[in-house]
Amino acid sequence: MQERSDAVRFSVRVTPRSPRSSVSGVHAGVLKVKISAAPVDGAANEELVALLAEWLGVARRDVRIVNGEASRSKLVEVGGVTADAVRRRADED
Repeated sequence: MQERSDAVRFSVRVTPRSPRSSVSGVHAGVLKVKISAAPVDGAANEELVALLAEWLGVARRDVRIVNGEASRSKLVEVGGVTADAVRRRADED
């Protein structure tokens, strides 16, 4: 997890086409996320952004995929939160 002055970046591993969308916790330093959408026409990425925004309590505009848009492994940047806040939230799940 990389903390910047105004945002935090972290790795995410996405499992598309899951029965329901949820955050599965952190495994080997990577946030595991299940998405119900299929990876077609950016639907899974849109759902990932919406889920992470809701999960962290920030606006959708504060969440962006920095790298890995066409991959299950992604680098995500979220503004308005700290690395500690992301870790605490992940520990709750």
